Amino acid sequence: MTQILLPLWDTFLLTLRDVVPIAAILFGFQLGVLRRPIVNPMKVVAGFGYVIVGLSLFLVGLEKALFPIGDMMATQLTSKEFIGAVDHNVIVWSDYYWVYIFAFAIGFSTTVAEPSLIAVAIKANEVSGGAIGVQGLRFSVALGVAIGISLGCYRIVVGDPIQYYILAGYVIVVIQTFFAPKMIVPLAYDSGGVTTSTVTVPLVAALGLGLATNVPGRDPLIDGFGLIAFASLFPMISVMSYAQIVEYLNSKKIKKESLDAL
Repeated sequence: MTQILLPLWDTFLLTLRDVVPIAAILFGFQLGVLRRPIVNPMKVVAGFGYVIVGLSLFLVGLEKALFPIGDMMATQLTSKEFIGAVDHNVIVWSDYYWVYIFAFAIGFSTTVAEPSLIAVAIKANEVSGGAIGVQGLRFSVALGVAIGISLGCYRIVVGDPIQYYILAGYVIVVIQTFFAPKMIVPLAYDSGGVTTSTVTVPLVAALGLGLATNVPGRDPLIDGFGLIAFASLFPMISVMSYAQIVEYLNSKKIKKESLDAL
């Protein structure tokens, strides 16, 4: 019991240390700068309490479950017994197809469950008057993360320099920026940032480090990191692509309706 409660208490104190300055800034500006009373102060205090307790439990859960599972899965998926390659000293990228499938699945599922993405999607839906769908945005971002992490795992396996992938990706983003609907461009850029949050990052980081550790000839420090960059880049492409497809389908529908009216 002590082995469970002691780490939880330490994490609670660390979380309290991190959250208290945020609360102090918010209350300080509200009372000292704006000079306005806090509406429902007891609810606000209780909300901060929920945040501190929830973050503490979540961080302990990351350390005890998500990190070990991500590392364990990467180790098992890249083991010689599972891959079954004839020559273990020769790396064939297609031998690791289960790694790419797992990366796609874990990237999609963790992004759909990402609290920060859910919050952004709800706010975007409210501000746009329903023009931006909550589920459409969430799934398009999740698809971008899934593709990005799968491609990042492929890069680790083959050992390519990461800068070529990132530069090529941002070239696509810049080109899309000129053609995508203007209202979606800032949201697409923000969508790349909200994916790298509490749920996605621990599993993705563990997957990258575990993969680089177990693939022959790869350095965990050089090759193990970088998956999060892919997870931030590709949602921008997928969200703008989603908006372009929707815009094209809507324009086609309007054109068809106008022709039918004639």
